[in-house]
Amino acid sequence: MTETVQEKKGISQSIDFYKIFRVFLSRWYWIAATVGIASCIAWLYLWYTPPIYQTGASLKLEDSDRSVSTGNQMAAQNYNYTDKIQAESFTIRSNEVISNAVKTLDYKISYYLKGRVRTTELYPNVPFVIEIIKQDSVNFDRSLYEVTAADEQHFNLYLAENDKHKTVYQYGQRISIGNMIFRIKDKIPANSKYQFKFNSKEDFIGRAMGGLYIGEAARFTNVMSLSQTDGNAVFAADILNAIMKEYVKYDIIQRRRSAKQTVDFIDNQLNFIDTEAGKSGSSLANFKTQNKLVDMSSSTSMTVGKLSDFEKQKTELKLKQLGIKQLQEQVNSNKSKVEIGLDLEGDINSGLGLLVNQLNTLLANREIKLGQFNSDSQPVKQIEQQIANVKASIRSSVDGMLRQNEQTIAYLDQQIAGVTRSMSTIPVKEQNFVKLQTNFEVNNKVRSYLSEKKLEAEMNAAAVVSAASIVNPAYPSYFAISPNSNKAYSTALMLGLASGFGLILLVRFLNPYIYDKETVEGLTHTPIIGVIRKFPDFIDQDSKQALSLSKPKSVFAESIRSVRTNLSFLASHKASKIICITSEISGEGKSFVTVNLASTLALIEKRVVLIAADLRKSKLHRAFGNDNKKGLSSLLSGQAKLEDVLTHDGVHNIDFIPSGPVPPNPSELLHTEAMKALLRQLEKDYDYVLVDTAPVGLVSDAIPLIRSSDVNLFVIRSGVSQQRAANIPERLSREYGLSNLAIVLNAFGDDALYSNYYTTDYSRGGGNSTYYYSDYSGYSGSGYYDDENRRWWQFWKKK
Repeated sequence: MTETVQEKKGISQSIDFYKIFRVFLSRWYWIAATVGIASCIAWLYLWYTPPIYQTGASLKLEDSDRSVSTGNQMAAQNYNYTDKIQAESFTIRSNEVISNAVKTLDYKISYYLKGRVRTTELYPNVPFVIEIIKQDSVNFDRSLYEVTAADEQHFNLYLAENDKHKTVYQYGQRISIGNMIFRIKDKIPANSKYQFKFNSKEDFIGRAMGGLYIGEAARFTNVMSLSQTDGNAVFAADILNAIMKEYVKYDIIQRRRSAKQTVDFIDNQLNFIDTEAGKSGSSLANFKTQNKLVDMSSSTSMTVGKLSDFEKQKTELKLKQLGIKQLQEQVNSNKSKVEIGLDLEGDINSGLGLLVNQLNTLLANREIKLGQFNSDSQPVKQIEQQIANVKASIRSSVDGMLRQNEQTIAYLDQQIAGVTRSMSTIPVKEQNFVKLQTNFEVNNKVRSYLSEKKLEAEMNAAAVVSAASIVNPAYPSYFAISPNSNKAYSTALMLGLASGFGLILLVRFLNPYIYDKETVEGLTHTPIIGVIRKFPDFIDQDSKQALSLSKPKSVFAESIRSVRTNLSFLASHKASKIICITSEISGEGKSFVTVNLASTLALIEKRVVLIAADLRKSKLHRAFGNDNKKGLSSLLSGQAKLEDVLTHDGVHNIDFIPSGPVPPNPSELLHTEAMKALLRQLEKDYDYVLVDTAPVGLVSDAIPLIRSSDVNLFVIRSGVSQQRAANIPERLSREYGLSNLAIVLNAFGDDALYSNYYTTDYSRGGGNSTYYYSDYSGYSGSGYYDDENRRWWQFWKKK
């Protein structure tokens, strides 16, 4: 029948938020240090980073058609303001507008004041006048020069990047450097270092365009918001105002271009008509003279009037047809902008004007998209599809106008043919006279008509105003947007706090060691029978201070007594107990714990014998002042008897068996029947047999002693033992069927940084149903311990 082994339930643990608070509070100086370092970095950043300023302005776009119409009525518009602002922003950012704006500024020389930390641009101030005598228009030196006053008549000039090669010049002296000749006329202020450099117009275009931002002032409005950022507040305002003024001028020029095209078209036609009118007038005069005709009959005059009216209408329609075909060619040629060149008698209606304006907006938006995306990208394809749709609508409207024009011309041809047939009854001389007279009158009427249209177009061009107006000009703003001191320090505070907390958490997470009992309880089911506090004084290599227990009222001494008390609960049915003390590795304090347990047991008049069973590396004999020439190894190998190796410490009333000389076979000696016989013999004579063994994590020497003992204590040292050590007692119990293993947490220092986030019933001072123990933390100032750490306020309490 197989025995069922019941698995022990883990100890219930819950998060203790007070412990979490204590973890961070214990290393408050880490957090303070990281915050201080971050604040210093922020201060250095603010000190060394040049400030950036921003100014703003606004433009209003008028609700009018961008194309110029020579008609009396302006087409009603219903704009998409977002698209319109985007299209106009492309125009504002154009090289032509920016270049013209830079021309209005004093850009040829830049002055700087050099400080200890940073150099400041002095625009628009001029500390001293530099006169440019001769300068190459393109290839001139743009290096940064530094200048300082030498005396009342001279100054030093050198490259800013090479201050070792200084040249002394006299004020007003001609200086020839880098394809230019210049001179400094004014005296340079003393005790200051100035720098200057020569600029071209192109040097400022990138600076102006780089800091320019354009957007909507508000949704669904025709107000454009502009802002300019720059390291110089005055320059930012000046360049932004100059850009807006140049854009307004550019807009007027563009709006007048259509009217100019109309005037040029009419001038071309007038030149031709003037020539034809002169020829027809001369022919008519010669015909009258040759045929001696003075006047026509009334019927002939009526025929001439009708014919000339029909010819005039036909000529006007042909002129309109030329304008329509010109528009058709612009649409088909895929230009970046389409202009309606001529609108005669309102044939180009408001619907076509809207379509042309929409097409121009889409074409401008396409240019913007091509600057952002590839030509094969989806946004560009979408806008090209919209352009194709609008062009299709324009072509449809233009085709309709052409058909209507052709039909009207065909009708007029029929009327002219009818009048011509009615002239067959007139004599031949009069027929020829009517033809000449009609040609002359038609040319005069067309010339008069074109002259009126030219005057009208010129008046419209003169009356053109910009479709944009400056609502708010830009003013210098001396409040730096970058670096922002409040933001820098708040960011430094947040990063400092985060770094401090993160450092604490990182140290905890990367630390594999055990520090408190909650960690042990979370790793193993093996019970803890006590927590030994850290020894308050320095321990020498002999551990004699620990053996003497010179401070019986200390917290350390009380923690030893707690372990001694709990030993009575282990193997309570036996009058004499064999207690084996071991650990995972050396240095965890198993010998230290053994010595102190022996001392405290002897204080309550228990018969105690202590065996140094670590035959490889025992130091226990030093605490008792033994020479270790004979010991357990001598006894087990048959070289000595018990009475030869057993010594008595009369001061502490403890019997002691040292380890003896290191044998060649320590593990085999401990496995012998002699070792078992020794334990049985000592068990009869003593109340407690304490066996200090070798570490079980390094060698297997302690296994036979562990299996032969009544109680096995596994020592875990706070801050030295790693977390894997807590699993060893449970593994030993499972492999050898032991139920007498218990853990002692040694050298507990109550460092809050490494304390566990979890708490259990053990940690609240109760232990469990079998063992009572305390870690003696949180009782400072109670007055029961000589070595307790009093708080600063407790020194003021009355005794």
